[in-house]
Amino acid sequence: MTETVSYLAAPPHLTEDNEKIAYKMSPGTKLAGPTIIWCGGLKSDMDGTKAVHLHEWAENHGYRFIRFDYYGHGQSSGKFRDGIVSRWGQDIVTVMDALANQHVILIGSSMGGWASLLAAKAKRKRVKALMLIAPAPDFTEKLMWKNWPDEVKETIMSEGIYYAPSGYDEPYEYSLELVEDGRAHQLLDEPFAFSGPVRIFQGGQDEVVPWQYSQQLVELLTSLDVTYTLIKDADHSVSRPQDLTLLTQALSDLCQTIQP
Repeated sequence: MTETVSYLAAPPHLTEDNEKIAYKMSPGTKLAGPTIIWCGGLKSDMDGTKAVHLHEWAENHGYRFIRFDYYGHGQSSGKFRDGIVSRWGQDIVTVMDALANQHVILIGSSMGGWASLLAAKAKRKRVKALMLIAPAPDFTEKLMWKNWPDEVKETIMSEGIYYAPSGYDEPYEYSLELVEDGRAHQLLDEPFAFSGPVRIFQGGQDEVVPWQYSQQLVELLTSLDVTYTLIKDADHSVSRPQDLTLLTQALSDLCQTIQP
């Protein structure tokens, strides 16, 4: 499987600093087949377990597959604290426009589920299917801000940043800009127009995105081809061998569904 890192320049109108998006891609042999784009979660990078596993499957089956790092993530340029959800959604669009075939399947994990929905909204004719793993649209407002104590809200309003513990080497840096941008790009308050197949996977033991939260998408998505798979003993990562088997089978089915 390809492990070569390449870099894509962000569109000039989005930045004054010549930012670069790092990515890894297998071109695929099925020239008329869909391009699969992996859209990771907050603070994750393109070398996570699910991304690598699905990339390997796609390469073995001749499908074009792209995984990348958002602005401020992994090997891409920029600082995480300066990132906002709409920018990360635009990163998906940038990758799609520069590297993908006409038809695209987006796989969005956690925050990547939100970013994927934003990208699908921007590119309705090209995004033909969605696979969402513990999707977290609107999380900045409905999961974070709603549950933050007053002192945290006061900190972010007065200082412009809040440092929250994370499972990574550094804390999460939640900026006021991230909160305000998320508030302006909420999706869960009205139906979401999408006609293609959608496959949603959710861990029942997820302590980051409760299953009741992601399940809202079933009713809000206008597509009639939506399945919601609750894996009762899985956590937020949904990356155990048995979980990967479910994801791979769903991706295989979607690829066969998308016709040129």
